[in-house]
Amino acid sequence: MVSGVIHLGFLTVFPETNGYVGGYLVTNSWGRPLEFRLSTAVQPNRIQQILYGRTMPEYVCADLIGKTLIDKTTTPVQLLFTDSLAVLPIRSRTETPIVAVLTQDDPRAALLADEQYCPLSDPHSTTPLYYAARYAHDRERISELLERIDGGVDLSEPFVRIREAMAEARKMGVTQRG
Repeated sequence: MVSGVIHLGFLTVFPETNGYVGGYLVTNSWGRPLEFRLSTAVQPNRIQQILYGRTMPEYVCADLIGKTLIDKTTTPVQLLFTDSLAVLPIRSRTETPIVAVLTQDDPRAALLADEQYCPLSDPHSTTPLYYAARYAHDRERISELLERIDGGVDLSEPFVRIREAMAEARKMGVTQRG
């Protein structure tokens, strides 16, 4: 049984014209923000693309951006959510269970089934959730934590806030600083 205060992490990484960018929002169990981080754009050069091959998206999204955002955050989370499939392998680099959050009509759900991910049922959410079958021991812990999240929290909504905050930060020039 999981007890105490829980914090939730929402991590997204996606490609833009200048490279991959990421944002990380930590909230309490009812969705209020506690901490927010964003990355600058990471643009792999041609040599890196050749050397990393098909592992390039995982390396950039999970290792360079995702792990860095998590490591720089001062608020530890008990459950991590992502809407970025290339971030999912981060589970092998952290003790925190990770859950993929997809929208109802997201065609990527078929990819998850092919890549050894199991669906989760959440009584409070209609949003499809998945976790890595390789970490079957996470299922009970994830389910217990999901039960403790406020029923009014839409697990896909924080990703909208992250993207909007990133766009606003870009307008303010926050990502241009070294």
